[in-house]
Amino acid sequence: MAWIRTLKLHSFRSYEAAEIADLGPGLLVFSGPNGAGKTNILEAVSLFSPGRGLRGARLADLQRQGDARPWAVSGEVQTRHEAVKLGTGMDPQKGVDKRAVRLNGKSAKGQSVLADYVSCVWLTPQMDGLFLESSRERRRFLDRLVFGFDPGHSGRVTRYENALSQRSKLLREGRIDPAWLSGLEQQMAETGTAIAAARLDFAHRLQAACNAADHTHFPLAKLGVTGSVERHLAAGKALEVEDWFRESLVSSRERDALVGGAEVGPHKSDLEVFYAAKGMPAGQCSTGEQKALLTGLILAHAQLITAERGEPPILLLDEVAAHLDEGRRAALYEILEKLHAQVWLTGTDTGLFAAVKDQALFFSVNGSVIERG
Repeated sequence: MAWIRTLKLHSFRSYEAAEIADLGPGLLVFSGPNGAGKTNILEAVSLFSPGRGLRGARLADLQRQGDARPWAVSGEVQTRHEAVKLGTGMDPQKGVDKRAVRLNGKSAKGQSVLADYVSCVWLTPQMDGLFLESSRERRRFLDRLVFGFDPGHSGRVTRYENALSQRSKLLREGRIDPAWLSGLEQQMAETGTAIAAARLDFAHRLQAACNAADHTHFPLAKLGVTGSVERHLAAGKALEVEDWFRESLVSSRERDALVGGAEVGPHKSDLEVFYAAKGMPAGQCSTGEQKALLTGLILAHAQLITAERGEPPILLLDEVAAHLDEGRRAALYEILEKLHAQVWLTGTDTGLFAAVKDQALFFSVNGSVIERG
C-alpha cells in the first residue's frame, strides 16, 4: 500500500507554512471549528494525484491571499517498494493555470506521473447534491473515477472537448471547410466512442464491487450510463459506432450551427444511480438515503481499486461522520479498518470519532495551525 509520511504546505490556501510528519497507515482525524483549515489539508493531499483536486479549483485559487510566494505542496510518500518525494505547485514561468510536478527533486513532464505513486478517493459535503445536480456534474464524477483506472481517459476527454469546441466555432462562424470539419468530426467519433466505452466498462466493474459489498448500512446502488453513443455500443461494435457517430455529426451540422455544441456525443451522457431495494432513482430518495448511497459508491470504488491493484487508495473523507447516524458511522469505521488504507477524516466534533479513539491519530486544527493530539 502507499501512504503519506510527511506533508508540507507553503502559501497554500489559508496556510503560510505547515508540516505534518511521522504519519503512517490508518485513520488520521483532523478536528476543529468550521473555517479552521481542515478541508484545505485534504485538498493538499488530493493534489498528489493528477487533476484539480477534491474541490476542482483553479490553480490560482489555491494561492494564499497576500502571499507573493507561489503555493506549493510537498511530501514523502511510502509506496510498496520505496519512499519517494513528491511536490507540486504553481510555476510562475508557466502561468497561473500550469502546475509543476517534481519527483525526488527533479521536474516531471506532467501530472500523470503522480498516478504511478498515489491514488486518492474522496468524499466531500459538496458532493452531497450529486444526484440532484446537472448531468454534467455526474459525468465529471464518473470520469474522475474512470481516470483512477485508465490514466489515458483524461487525455481522451480533453481531446474530445477541444475538437467539439473547434467544430462549434467553425459552424458558428459559418466557416464550412469540409476537410477541416471532417477531420474534427473523425476525431470526435474516435475519441467519443472510446470515452463512452471506458465509462461503460468502468460502470460494469463498479457495479460488481457494489454487488459484493455488505448492504446492511449502505444500500446497494444500481448503476447505468445513458446516452446515444452508449446505446449504440450496447448493440454494435466500436468501429460501427464510430461510423454512425461521424455520420450523425455530418448530418447535424446545420442544426448544430444554430444551437451550438453537437446533437449527439458523450458530452450529453449521464450516470444513472438507483436505490436497488426500492427501485427508485437516487435523486428521488431522502437526503439520508442519498448520502448513504454516495458513501457506499465511494467505498465500493476504494474496494475496487484495492482488488484490482492489490493495494488500497488514500481516502479523504471530509465531514462524513457528521452526516451519518450512529449505526452507519460504526459500519463506516469497520469498513475503513478492513481496507488497511491511510484515511484522512475531518470533523468539528471529536465525539463523532469516539469509536476509533484508540486506533486513530488525532490532530486539532484552529486558525490554520495544526497540533497533534
